[in-house]
Amino acid sequence: MKNLVFATALAIGSLTIGTAATPIIFHDGIMEDIFLQDYTEVAASDLPTPIVNALETDYEGAMLNKAYVDDENNYKLEITSQDGTATVLYADAEGNWLEM
Repeated sequence: MKNLVFATALAIGSLTIGTAATPIIFHDGIMEDIFLQDYTEVAASDLPTPIVNALETDYEGAMLNKAYVDDENNYKLEITSQDGTATVLYADAEGNWLEM
């Protein structure tokens, strides 16, 4: 009887492990592609002017902590808003916000 219980627990455990490694795919797989892209850190002074302007306009008073760019010139910005909330924003080189 112990072997049956052990074998059942082992079988259920192996199913759980197998499904846990499966990546979550959001609508149409778009989010998966975005999260798999590699970003390289860049200096705030290297950000395109349209992104700086959009940040100042839409997130007035926010402090830019770190900025990253990927191979497709999409930018990832880590900011802290005036109320102390940390936020990650994504934008293209023209200063358009990308929804993630």
